[in-house]
Amino acid sequence: MTQTILVVDDQASVRQLLQEYLKEQGYRVLYAPDGQSALYTARNDPPDLILLDIMMPKMDGYQFLRVYRKERATPVIIITARDEETDAVLGLDLGADDYVIKPFRMRELLARIRALLRRADGPSEQPETLRAENLVLDQATHTVTAAGKEVDLTPIEFDLLATLMRAPGQVFTRTQLVDHLLDSGFTGLDRTLNVHVRNLRTKIEPDPAEPFYIETVFGVGYRLRKAS
Repeated sequence: MTQTILVVDDQASVRQLLQEYLKEQGYRVLYAPDGQSALYTARNDPPDLILLDIMMPKMDGYQFLRVYRKERATPVIIITARDEETDAVLGLDLGADDYVIKPFRMRELLARIRALLRRADGPSEQPETLRAENLVLDQATHTVTAAGKEVDLTPIEFDLLATLMRAPGQVFTRTQLVDHLLDSGFTGLDRTLNVHVRNLRTKIEPDPAEPFYIETVFGVGYRLRKAS
């Protein structure tokens, strides 16, 4: 089932940017230019998560939280400018769940959204941190380190690696991996998956020409090397 995110910000450019990005990630997106409009929207079409600016006309983020928190426990992430970081802490006191500071990286925001939605759906059955030799994947912060150095992965590369790391030694067919990646916005074919695997190897493998972590099972698919 598609999850809905309500974007509340008085800047049209911010609303448009977030709307386009979140739609690409498979979310349904609602938007409002102020707290008053957001209350109306949230009451008539309850979202699964709210991205909330603080300084807005008519009704600011604080006023919105004071009212809405009496009605619902919907996860809320405050979006704030750097010089308003202290104000964001007040937002947490009023019931917000997290905050991000402008300018922010979309991938970081997406990680926080996913983490909050997972917690809202119940406790995760998977550990937040996955490890394989010198490879560490942190699902909460959406970061990956290889031999102690952080590597920059695309959302699809991150989710591809997470899928493999959750089940070391298990062989995934290309079709299974494509199915796993649909929620990440992957719309390619099996042969496109091979390109993502190649790019991922380039970023995490000590020697991409002789992969250590991601093994190819010829005629079937891929697996993460199981620790001996």
